[in-house]
Amino acid sequence: MQPEAGKTALAFHATDDPAEVRREVLSVLASTEVRFLAVVREKQSVLDYVRRRNSVSPDYRYRPDELYDQMARRLFRDLLHEDSRYEVCFATRGKADRTTALREALEAARRRFQEKWSAGNEASVRVWACASQRCGCLQAADYFLWALQRFYERGEERFLGVLWPRFRLVIDIDDTREAEYGTYYTQRKPLTAGALEGREGI
Repeated sequence: MQPEAGKTALAFHATDDPAEVRREVLSVLASTEVRFLAVVREKQSVLDYVRRRNSVSPDYRYRPDELYDQMARRLFRDLLHEDSRYEVCFATRGKADRTTALREALEAARRRFQEKWSAGNEASVRVWACASQRCGCLQAADYFLWALQRFYERGEERFLGVLWPRFRLVIDIDDTREAEYGTYYTQRKPLTAGALEGREGI
């Protein structure tokens, strides 16, 4: 493939890759030792939240970065206390440099963990943003997120099923059937179509 052709010639991207390439990438990811964690939100729930905020504060305007930062805090809330050093790479989104905001989101996640458990450490956390075509890990994350999106939006289990052994955790914030904080899907409690039966909005 030639770089001037774009897309797969520059980087793997699940939405753009031909089916043959996608199949091979899924196979490679399924055979690695990577561990993947995610937080998911339902678009309708986000819209309901924005409408509630607007009813109280008419000047409130939804910003996608607000949701992104909130989900980053939730994802990393219980993850920054076990090791002495962390390297966190976020995909660049738009032209603005949001490294500082994302670093603050991670620090807020760590503070909340410390406040909740009266524990924690002073691990160093390096945060930077990178274009996905320059980072294989971000391309891998794209595939995991694509499989999750296909599952939630189209009910397609096959791609998620291939990658599920590499999933460590999926936090479905809006699935509050069992707890207000959402539902945690793990290897012991897999995310399947059956697991979502009776969930509103699916």
